[in-house]
Amino acid sequence: MTPKIITTLKDYTPRLLLSDTLAGLTVALVALPLSIAIAIASGAPPAAGLVTAVVAGLLISALGGSRVQIGGPTGAFIVVVYGIIHDHGYDGLMVATLMAGAILLIAGLLRAGRLIRHVPEAVVEGFTIGIAVVIAVSQIKDLAGMSDVSLPAEFLPKLQALWAIRDTTDFSALGLGVACVAAILALRRMAPKVPWLVLVVAAASVAAAFFMPSVDTVTARYGALPAGLPWPSLPELEFAKMLDLLPSALTIAFLAGIESLLSAIVADRMIGGAHRSNAELLAQGAANIASPLFGGLPATGAIARTATNVSAGGRTPVAGIVHALAILVAMLVAAPLAGALALPALAGLLIVTAWTMSEPHRWRERLKLPKAELAILILTAVLTIMADLTVAIAVGTILGLGLRLVRGEMEPVRWHTPFRWGGDKRRK
Repeated sequence: MTPKIITTLKDYTPRLLLSDTLAGLTVALVALPLSIAIAIASGAPPAAGLVTAVVAGLLISALGGSRVQIGGPTGAFIVVVYGIIHDHGYDGLMVATLMAGAILLIAGLLRAGRLIRHVPEAVVEGFTIGIAVVIAVSQIKDLAGMSDVSLPAEFLPKLQALWAIRDTTDFSALGLGVACVAAILALRRMAPKVPWLVLVVAAASVAAAFFMPSVDTVTARYGALPAGLPWPSLPELEFAKMLDLLPSALTIAFLAGIESLLSAIVADRMIGGAHRSNAELLAQGAANIASPLFGGLPATGAIARTATNVSAGGRTPVAGIVHALAILVAMLVAAPLAGALALPALAGLLIVTAWTMSEPHRWRERLKLPKAELAILILTAVLTIMADLTVAIAVGTILGLGLRLVRGEMEPVRWHTPFRWGGDKRRK
């Protein structure tokens, strides 16, 4: 359970430091607008995303079991966080995240890292697709510049609320958001190593500032971003509230464990390494205890940002630490610039993120799955969208494990890794 940073620093060189520094700065450029967008989509203050990237990102790199894992807020948590804030308020989210951190610490100490692999892949894919659909729909309001009203957490009432405010659409905002989606998808396909996310969002925000005065920015909607981290404070911990929030805490812990493991596997295959799953769980636990103390969101290993780190030359946890410190410096010296980001552009960024999460290129492969596995995948996705993520995971996992038991498959299957990166030799 030794953190990777301890072993990697034994043979550290100035050349590695330069490579890690450049990679960390590259990831920070991508993570800064994405962290703000994830916080807004979650119903949290925009600054909460930046705080999470700094505090949790630093701890995940410093304490984790992967050489190149980048931690922070991720799209997978949007559905859960939005629901918790809607039902229990922001203080409830802080309590649930603290509890999730404690659960992850216990899981790491009990060496439960490898047990997560027993979750059926159909369930992982199902809730990922469901989350992607919910994220995309939740961004329609900001993408189209609609009236700033609070949307329900439930999917069908959210669609009804969006339909009710359709007449408030700002077509200049809608055009800007759609253009961002198209530009990111096209440019990323042409030159995947260039950080198009931040470049497109920045260019769109500049265009909006000069030519589209009706388009809202982060500062215009939510107020100025803070120039630094807040003082840490402990939320009020009441037994009744903690008991009420236990299912949410378990969901956060489960998602953090699943996504961090997936991200670590992606990283291993890209660099030919081997992560330490229990050290990773301990790092996720520490990060999810520390983040809410500063008002941050739940955090985990971020697959896309980890892959960006490797592609940019990051090879040790120092890159992740540089990424966190770079975002902190940006908060200290460039908060007004971050606050000038256009909301339709950030919504477009998250729609691209949802599209990538859903892996649409894999549907032909999915449709060839055995009927029982395909049914579990679709059921998990539908339950995630229409009911509740906790219910979806529980039902899908019970059915998947039951199916595996009937087949006599006692060993967990080898998960595929999202995204078509060169490190995954099984994907063409």
